[in-house]
This record gives sequence, C-alpha cells and structure tokens, in this order.
Amino acid sequence: MAEVMANAATSVMGSVIGKLADMLTDKYNLARDVKQGIRSLQDELRTMEAMLLRLEDKDDDQIDPLAKDWRSKVRELSYDIEDCIDRFVLNHSHGDGGSTANFVHKAIQMVKTLFKDRGIAEEIRRLKRLVSEQSERGKRYYDINQCLLASPTQPVPLDLRAPALFQEARDLVGIDAPREEIISLLRCEDKEHKVVSIYGIGGQGKTTLAMEVYNKITEAAFDSRAFVSVSQTPDMKKLLRDILSQISKSHFDQSQMLETVEQLIRTVKECLKDKRYFILIDDIWNVWAWELVRSALPRNDNGSRIITTTRIEAVAKSCCTGIAAQMYQAKPLSHEDSQRLFFKRLFLSSDDCHPDLRKVSDDILKKCCGLPLAIISIAGLLANRSKAVEVWVNVLRSIAAAVDKDSPIDKMKRILLLSYVDLPHHLKSCLLYLSVFPEDYPIDCRQLILLWVAEGLIPGQDRESMEQLGRSYLNELINRSLVQPTKVVGHGATVKQCRVHDVILEFIVSKAVEDNFVTIWNGNGFSKNYSSNKIRRLSIQKDISSRAEEIAKTIRNGAQIRSINIFGSNSVLLNKHATEFLNSQVLRVLNIEVQYSECPLGHVKSLGQLKYLRLLTKHSVIKLPEDIEKLQRLETLDVRWARLENLPTCIIQLHKLVRLFVHASVRLPDGIGSLQALEELSLINLGIQSVKFIQGLGDLTNLKLLQIDWPCSTELRDMKDHKEASISTLSKLFTRLRELCVWGSDPDATCSFMASCVPTPPPLQMLLLDTHNLNRVGPQISSLVNLSRLSIRVHGEAGKEGINILASLPMLLSLTVSLSDDQDGDSGILYARHAISSQGFQRLVKVNLRCWREAALEFEPGAMPKLQRLKLELQARCQFKFGEGGLVLGLQNLGLGLKHVAVEVACGAAVADEVEALEDDIRGAAAVHPNRPILQIQRIHQDCMAQGCSRQASIQPCHT
Repeated sequence: MAEVMANAATSVMGSVIGKLADMLTDKYNLARDVKQGIRSLQDELRTMEAMLLRLEDKDDDQIDPLAKDWRSKVRELSYDIEDCIDRFVLNHSHGDGGSTANFVHKAIQMVKTLFKDRGIAEEIRRLKRLVSEQSERGKRYYDINQCLLASPTQPVPLDLRAPALFQEARDLVGIDAPREEIISLLRCEDKEHKVVSIYGIGGQGKTTLAMEVYNKITEAAFDSRAFVSVSQTPDMKKLLRDILSQISKSHFDQSQMLETVEQLIRTVKECLKDKRYFILIDDIWNVWAWELVRSALPRNDNGSRIITTTRIEAVAKSCCTGIAAQMYQAKPLSHEDSQRLFFKRLFLSSDDCHPDLRKVSDDILKKCCGLPLAIISIAGLLANRSKAVEVWVNVLRSIAAAVDKDSPIDKMKRILLLSYVDLPHHLKSCLLYLSVFPEDYPIDCRQLILLWVAEGLIPGQDRESMEQLGRSYLNELINRSLVQPTKVVGHGATVKQCRVHDVILEFIVSKAVEDNFVTIWNGNGFSKNYSSNKIRRLSIQKDISSRAEEIAKTIRNGAQIRSINIFGSNSVLLNKHATEFLNSQVLRVLNIEVQYSECPLGHVKSLGQLKYLRLLTKHSVIKLPEDIEKLQRLETLDVRWARLENLPTCIIQLHKLVRLFVHASVRLPDGIGSLQALEELSLINLGIQSVKFIQGLGDLTNLKLLQIDWPCSTELRDMKDHKEASISTLSKLFTRLRELCVWGSDPDATCSFMASCVPTPPPLQMLLLDTHNLNRVGPQISSLVNLSRLSIRVHGEAGKEGINILASLPMLLSLTVSLSDDQDGDSGILYARHAISSQGFQRLVKVNLRCWREAALEFEPGAMPKLQRLKLELQARCQFKFGEGGLVLGLQNLGLGLKHVAVEVACGAAVADEVEALEDDIRGAAAVHPNRPILQIQRIHQDCMAQGCSRQASIQPCHT
C-alpha cells in the first residue's frame, strides 16, 4: 500500500522541519544568506509533506509508478537532510564532555566551527536544489489545494477489553472439544513414547490449543516439562538451552561452556535419559529442525509425551514418522464462537448489537474464515470506528476486495493491510519498528517506548511527556489488536510485556523492508533492501558469523545508520568488530542482546546522537569506552547483565543521562551527584561503594527509581561511617522516590530510614524490602498510602499484626510475600497458619505468596474481593502438620473475579502421599470456586523427595 511508503517519509519529514526551525534561532547565529536558504527549504518541505500526507489515503493501485518513485526519493532525501542537520548541531556543540577546557582549546574549536559554518551554506544550497527538483516533480502528479494535516491525539488508555479479548480467544478456540481430544490421544496405559502433531494455517490458534493441553495436563508422573518455540529461522543453540533451563537448572548453568549444537544435544539427552518427560515444541517450519530437536529427546519408553505445532502438513507427518503418533488438524471457529469472540470486543454482549449491524457483521465474519487472529484484528479495527452501518459496510467492501477464491491466509493478509491503512501516520512508524525484534521475542514495553523515543518516533521536547505519549501509542496498537499483551500489571491498565503474532510480524517485516525502514539479517540472509538502499536501521536477529567481516565493513562505512540491534549468538561479530559500532554521527540506538560473547566497544570515534546504549551480554565481559563522556546525548545506559567491575570515572560527565542500570558487582565512581538528570539507578551494592559515593547519591534530586543491595554483614555493621551515610542518604531519597527496592538490609537500618516518611506520606508507589520482623517495620509501611505494589521477604516473624498492616494499605494492587527462616533457621512461629480475613486487601488483584518454611494459609469468606491472579509456593512436607484441610483452606472463598491460580509444590523432604494430598486439595478447592479459575500445578525439587509413604517421615528438609 502507498501508505506504507509515505509513512516513513512523513515521519522523518516532520522531524526535519522542526530541526530546521531550531537552526534559525539565535543559538547558532548563522549568516543571513544561510537563514534565508533554510527558510526556503522549510517552505518546500512543508509542501512536500502535505503531498505525502495525501498519499496515506491512497492504495497502490491508485498511484502510478512515477509517483511511487518520487515518494521513495523523498524518503531517502528526508533522511539525508536530517543527518546533515545533526552533524551541523554536533559541530557546534563539539562535545567537550562537560569538562572545563582551557582557553586555547576553546579558541581552536571556535575556528573549526567557523570553517564548518561556511560549509553549511553550500550544503543548504545543494539540499535546497535537490528538494526543489523533487517538489516540482511531485506537483506534476498531485493537486495539493487541500492538505490533510495530522491532528494531535489525546492520550489513549488501554481498553481493558483488548487484553480480555486474547484471553477470550484462549477460552473459545472451539477449545473444550479439541483440547479433550488431544489429551485423549496423549493418554494411554502403556509406557510407549508418543507424539501428537497439531497442524493448520497461521492465525488458527494452534499454539493456543497446544498450550491449553500443556497447562491442563498436570500429571505428577511427568518428571520434566518444557515448552519451546522453534520459529522460521531457529537458533538451535538457544532452543536447546531453553529446554535445559526448564528441565535442569544445574545443566543449564553449565551449558554456557558448551559451544556446539552437538554438545547441547548430548546434554539434553543425558538429562532426559531415564525420565518421563512432557515437551511442547511450537511453530516448526521444516523437517530438519524437527529432526534436530528430536535427536535430543530420547525414546526411553517411560511414557514420555511430545506435542508439536506446525503450519506445514509435511512437517507434521515427519513428526509422526516411525513412532506412536497422531496428527491433528486445527479447525476454524464455528460461526457461533466467531460471533462471541467478535462481539466481546465491540459490545458488552451480542444482544447489544443493532440488528442492522448484525447482518453486516455476519458477512464480515464469513470473510474471516473462522480464524481467531483475523476476527480479533477486524474487531480491533472496528472498535476505533463509529458503530454506523455505512462505516461497517465500507470495511466489508475493503475486505471483499480479496477474491473469493483466495485462501484464508490471503484474506487474513488483506484484513491486516486494512488495519494498517487505518492507522494514523504516527502509529505506522511505531508499528514498523517492531520489525527489529526477532520472531517470538517477548518485548519489554518500557524498553520499546524508550527505543521509540530515542529513534525520534515520538514527537515532543519534554522527555516525560514523550514517554507518556509513547505509552499511549502502544495502548492504541494493543486496542487495535495489532500487538498482543502477554503481561499486564496492576489492575490491568498497564501492559508490561507484549508480543507480535508471527502472521502479523510477517506482514510488518514485509512493509518495513519495502519502505527501507529496517534492514534485517534473520539467518536465511539479508532482507531484499540490503544492497539496493542505504541502511537506516540494522537488525541482526541470528548468528551472522559467516558474514561478520562484510557486515562490520558495512557498519564502519555506514554513516547513515541510525540504529543497530543485535540478537542471538554473534560472538564472532562482537569479539572482533564491536569497536566499529560507535563510528556514526547519526547513530541513536545501539542495542546488543547476546550471550557468551565479549563486547569491547573501544573508543568513541565520533560525537554522535547516541541516546540509548544497552548491552545485555549475559555471562560475558564487556569494556565500555574510556572516553564515554563524549556521548553527551546519552539518556539510557543499560549494562545490568554484563561482567563489568568498574565504570569509567568520566561517566559522571554524562549530564543528560536519565537511566543507569548496572550489575550489583559494579563499583561506581565518586561524584554521582553531578548526574542531576538521573531518574533511575539500579542495581547498586552499597557494601562496595565509598562513603563519598553514598553521600553523593543523596544529591540526586530527580531520582525516582532506586534499586540497591545493602548487605548486612558483620564487617559492614562495624563500619559506622558507612552505615550512617547510607541511612542519611536513603532518608533523603525516601521522601521523593516512586520506586525503591532494597535487598538484604539491616533491620535497624531499614526502620531508621523509613521513619523519615512519618508524618508526611511519600509518593512511593512500589517497594521491595527484606525484613526479619514484619511487625517491626509495620508502622513505617502503614504510612505508605500511595503504595500500589509491594514485595516483602520476611526472614523471621510474620504475625497477625504485620499481615493486618499490609491489608490496610488503601491503594495496594499487587503483593508478593516470601516467608523464610531467619539465618539461624528459626521461623519464630512453629506451624503457623496465616488467616486472611475480609477486612483489608480491598483493591488487591495479584498475589504471590511463597512459603519457604512451615506455614499454612486460610482465606476466610470475602477475602481479597478483587483478586484475579493467585500464585502460591507451598512445602508439601507440611501438608499433614496443620490438621484437616492441609496447607490451604478456603481457596474457594476468594473474590468472584479470580481467573488464574498457579501453585508450585515444593517436594523437598516430602513423601509421595504428602505431595499428592496437597495437589488434590488444591484441585478440589479450585473446582468449587464460582469462577472456575485456570489452575496450573507444578512440582519443584522432585529430586529431593523422601522415599516411602509415611505421613510422619522424619527427614531433614531439602534446601529450597
């Protein structure tokens, strides 16, 4: 569609016009003829922008080839103009890193800038000539008497029906009958190895169905369980490590030493050799990928079960070759289920649909062919339009443009195209940006928004307002069902993690490549725009070792590259060529997410636009540039997973740094107080920092988020100055922080700094805390009336008084409580049953209770009336120590809105009948709850189970 191509040009065009306006201010003191050239250039660009905006309402078949060519040239010219402006601005700032340069140095820089200003006049004339040529060409094709101007949008909240729609899809996909059918295929009395392969076209709900079966089968007889997704271009090392992470933590930790796929296959096979396992392998695209995965799964005749999903029937047949297996073809939704899913998004119930709309909706649903993804997408489109018959009829006509004989997947693509065309232009760029992430990648929403801001896709000058606007854009994409929420926090209004369905991602990638928005390496090769266009954004999604030299040269010479995203196993590229990455003046984003690879960035070769630097290199050593102070526009530095002992001292000169994330092992330089723009700081180990650093921490007046590790070792307790400085600093910060996480603090010190909030309630909204006595910190916690999220680990006593204080917090939405023994192994209360009454926890929607010691729970009638999600970790060895009812009483008494219950049964030191009795109790209580919540039960620490069936087995507890 034309809108795709026009969109990237209009997005960057608006940015260029704004930057040209900034150049006309007194800040740059340009010569009169230069200013006159800039004003003329602005006028031409505004005219071209108006023409581009008109293109957004036209289909490809309405635009002739010459106009399409003009549109592409305007896009590339817009990028080049913005790069020229950015280089000019950098020359004027000449990035002295905030240091106090001497007079001679400043004089030299002024002379250099003067000569460069002479050059800008010629550059402006050249660009104006090119723009005039393109503008004249454009005017030959379009009448621009009427211009379509983009109107600013109001903040868009998350429509709570949108996340519910995906939940409804899980409930609906004709789910009951096929789920039970597949379960019956998997269940049999003998111990043979068995596979069920689910196949069908994309968007039909295969993964949803497979996950329903996987979650429904909670048989204790399975020793190991794992779920992995293969994808179209699989990273087999990552996939095998993902399996290891779920079946054996110890083997997973050791797998970083394994370099080849063959070594990982042998390790997985050894782990599963004598076990009965249940593995779900999702989204297999070819036979070789299945055969490689199958080689790691031993056929040991222990009754193991495997589920596979694929779009390709031949792959499904391969999965079923030579073993006891069954193919299952996914079926489309019935018309009745399609209606339920459709109306769930648009009305409170199908009865609210006007009869005239019902007829149109029936015709629309016929075009969706029973595909859940198509139904959700078209419902998301209509949710943003008027509920008028003529509007819905127009949508139907657009879908009907697909020939009736087209396949369901072609009709699905037509619906996606219609949804894309309907987006306002500012959302199109944000949607296309999702193409930088690999298939099946869990996208952190906050990270995505920061990337949008750094890339200039969110308009504005005020950073906080831009982030809020970015959240609004994301909400709108979710409301339109183009992005799927996977983790929703609080009371359901904020999405923490999201993903893009693989069918939608295929569509997005095709449009992004067509528009030269991004260039992608995905393992099968580069996208088709690699050699034919300038690279604006580079996303390396799979191992590129075989062409590392080539891509390194491309990056080295890529003066126009604005962002680099690297995922997967790319040790060759990073080890040898990471020094090339900070070479471009227009680079805004460097996002590296790999494992087992060194990443020496070397020196900053040019004073760039870099705003976002993230190095997620687990188990790897990195080296930050010693001259990192040159990155004067850097706002985010995220090295929290990297092995890095110290930060360069000059980092305190990054005066625009807003977010600094490091590992707890990193020692930070003194002078942190000079980073006055800093708002988020994590994770700081106070035990290894100097007193001067801790004192400077208290000077960060704009700090909103702080995460610290405060070890209470004997050595540190004896350091009076260190402790006093820490208490003083935290007392200052506590009165203005919004989020605070404190691990391992001294109980006396905790009470001391928290006492500062009395009597004025702080703005704190999230708190994570370790304590030895819940009752003791209770008075301080009770004053946190703005607190919506609380996570507290109690190492000692957690009495009724302390629990009642937590229950009284008026704004609390999410609560995590971990009960463990103190350092001497004493819980303070033997065989305690903690009762949750109807008084308190009135707004709580999410609870995670982790009992790492001998403790039981009782939910009284009316407890937690708004609760939606409950997660428990329970010690099975205590099942018979609390009398009738076992470890959990009254689960059925929880609020009517309860949707999901997850229970981890800790089997350490427990015998079989204790484990089974606990699981039976949980299943029985969940079954009689009025809302019939989804139940997941998982056993942990099975290797530490005791032998025999005695309920009173006297065995030393396993460490959990």
